[in-house]
Amino acid sequence: MAYKSLLTVITDAKQSGPALAQMAALAHAQDAHAEALCLGVDRSQTGYYYAGANALILQETLNRANAEAEEVLAFAKNYLGKTGTRWSAESGVAQIADIGRHVAHRARFSDLVILPQPYGKDCGAEAEPIIEAAMFEGHAPVLVTPNDTTPFDRPGTILLGWNESVEAMRATRRALPFLIQADLVRIVVIDPPRHGPDRSDPGGMLSQMLARHGVKCEIDVLSKTMTRVSDILNRHASDTQADMIVMGAYGHSRFREAILGGATRNMLEQASVPVFLAH
Repeated sequence: MAYKSLLTVITDAKQSGPALAQMAALAHAQDAHAEALCLGVDRSQTGYYYAGANALILQETLNRANAEAEEVLAFAKNYLGKTGTRWSAESGVAQIADIGRHVAHRARFSDLVILPQPYGKDCGAEAEPIIEAAMFEGHAPVLVTPNDTTPFDRPGTILLGWNESVEAMRATRRALPFLIQADLVRIVVIDPPRHGPDRSDPGGMLSQMLARHGVKCEIDVLSKTMTRVSDILNRHASDTQADMIVMGAYGHSRFREAILGGATRNMLEQASVPVFLAH
């Protein structure tokens, strides 16, 4: 079991190095194909910007987006061409309001989408919608790579956040190739429910299921000593020297099909190790 089709989306060469490096490492380790979708983003806002714009201004924004697309395409080709893996890269231009459609289409045919951390200094406004589109519209698992992480070809220790939700179970199933390869998977249960079928053995059924796949598991039951679950998981990842966190992605409908929920957003803002998300 392995991820054979890997995808990353590049809109800014300065932000995409860690994701490209991680994709290349996984492509080499799993004999996979690495694909880079390089997009120039037209950040003008349809509906109010266009109403007062003349043709010269509109052409200038399009020219700038095309130039950005060619720049990130050259960056991706130069990087991937030195990796020795099978790869492909192509460019295009998308309006920021429509970027999700392009990303979702490609993500739908990918086993894993690898993307940079969407929050932080110099991150573009399109970074979060790209992650949302890959997960909620493309229905693909996403590996988010913080800027200062070292790429891995096989994770040693994985933290698996478990709260018995549908999202957590789906993330577990989609992460199985990583879980099977890991030296140890720590199933983390925070303040398990006092009532329910698993109250006497939180995480037990999950560990049994994973053990049948050959996954080496331990269960860590933690108290909610901090306000946010994401803070507890990040601290535990640091304490246990974990290489990756696996968790379900949560969202809610508003103006888009789905917007990252608070717990997911907090995790992506603070994570110091790659985070595997699925919805």
